[in-house]
Amino acid sequence: MSESSRIAGPDGLRADARRNRERILVAARAVFAEHGIDAPMATVARRAGVGVATLYRRFPTRDALVRAAFARQMEICARALTEALADPDPWRGFQRLVETACALQWEERGFPAAFVAAYPDSTADHARDREQAERDFMTLVRRAQAAGALRADFHPSDIAVALLSHGGLVTALPRDREASRRLVAYLLQSFRAEAAHGALPPPSALPLRSLPLAADGSQRRRP
Repeated sequence: MSESSRIAGPDGLRADARRNRERILVAARAVFAEHGIDAPMATVARRAGVGVATLYRRFPTRDALVRAAFARQMEICARALTEALADPDPWRGFQRLVETACALQWEERGFPAAFVAAYPDSTADHARDREQAERDFMTLVRRAQAAGALRADFHPSDIAVALLSHGGLVTALPRDREASRRLVAYLLQSFRAEAAHGALPPPSALPLRSLPLAADGSQRRRP
């Protein structure tokens, strides 16, 4: 082992440990995109070129690995929600939030399907972030509805269903960005109040907590 590999960085990890961690996260994103988040942890370890024991030492649970693998995307979505709430036009904020989530899904197919699956989280801090994100999202929905822009029968699970639908398109046409943008535009138009003609079937049972809106450790304040 070289001297540089034994020196710990600001995060407390040696260079070799940091490289292993990054390889695991890159492999996890690829494996989850190809096989879903139920893929064996051993498959992730093999793709990363590390032993299973090394993977579990870094990420003791599947949930920890999923959240770490998509931490950047979660942070972007959390920031997008904060900006949406701060926008004086609630529909514009809502639209940009949906577009951001779908753009990230196109960029990284494993996201946000990992969170739609609603893996449990064991940390109290993340649970508080999640609950705050749920409240903030519902605030945004109510504002957009009160402004007469978002249809009155919109249900939060409609976003999760939309993301799953968009995920299917991304899986079938992973390089067709224009198809992705067109579907997102169709979905957003269907959410507009003027698109409400007649009663909809009952909403999906997907929980609001399945939406990828809270980032680990984020300290977001409601505007």
